[in-house]
Amino acid sequence: MQSQYPARRLPLYLTAAYTLLTIYACLYPLDGWRDIGDSPFAFLVAPWPRYSTGLDLVLNIIGYFPLGFVAAASLRGTYRTGRVIFTVTLACALLSLCLETAQNYLPTRVASNLDLATNTIGALAGAWAGVRWGEIFERHGILERWRQRRILHGHIGELGLILIALWWLTQLEPTNVLFGTGDLRPLFDLPAQMAFSARRYIALEAAIVAVQMLALGLVARRCMREPAPWLLIFIILAGLGIKMLATSVFVTPPEPWQWASPGAMRGLLAGSAILAIAWRLPGWLQHSLACLALLCATALVNLAPQNPFELAGMRLIGEGHFLNFHGVTRVVASLWPFMALMYLTAQGALAARR
Repeated sequence: MQSQYPARRLPLYLTAAYTLLTIYACLYPLDGWRDIGDSPFAFLVAPWPRYSTGLDLVLNIIGYFPLGFVAAASLRGTYRTGRVIFTVTLACALLSLCLETAQNYLPTRVASNLDLATNTIGALAGAWAGVRWGEIFERHGILERWRQRRILHGHIGELGLILIALWWLTQLEPTNVLFGTGDLRPLFDLPAQMAFSARRYIALEAAIVAVQMLALGLVARRCMREPAPWLLIFIILAGLGIKMLATSVFVTPPEPWQWASPGAMRGLLAGSAILAIAWRLPGWLQHSLACLALLCATALVNLAPQNPFELAGMRLIGEGHFLNFHGVTRVVASLWPFMALMYLTAQGALAARR
């Protein structure tokens, strides 16, 4: 069992990351805390919620399924199957209980015993699936074999995979410029620094997409053992697909091609050409250029004005579960460049020690 432990670091890291995202989503927007003047556990014996729908129940189950899966996968083989399922389900149920209890003190949230029950069911199903199919993370599993061939060994490679997965999550933010991350204005309620001009906006949008694409490509390259252009193409195409999903599902009216503006298309072409050249540079230069691209892209995103025509033509759907999810995607999109910079810094420090 001991020899399998390193292969289970990835599901352990995924468990930690998903837990943090779950906490943020359930407590979003994290302000307006109040004293309810009653027992915080009264919701446990409350009658069936009046406004609960079948979609709410399904989303609650789906929301905790991945957490149960990766948590069980990280413990798979360490204990007996029944003990792993029980431990993971109990831990997820306690997490849900704590979050539902905390929601009592938020004016925009409603604690629900039905949410607690469906979250636990989702965790139970995920734990069973994690024990059954969590072998993909083991040393001889398909995912681990692929990671050994393509991704850097050790913690740095696993954290790089999580960083790419978080970048995909940022593309579910439907109101951002394509590939746009690092916008701190929503977090601090800051105004746009530039007045809107169609020509200026198109130029800035093209620059943002190109520089963000360069930064993403070089960060992905620093995760790989050897250059794999097809893997980078998959990462970018998956990001475009996720953006199309976001603008099809999360806004009204649905606009799957909303991201394909003139500025974005020019940025994709320019970014592809620059990235093709950058991939041929020495590793130390790629590392420095990736850091510079992240800083430049973040500065451009925070300078760019909002597009009033785009905002007037669409609006976010108003379902509560989406608004909670929207809070997660927005904060991850705002912080992603800084997480990438921390990753590159840690990678540079490890390289300096060798």
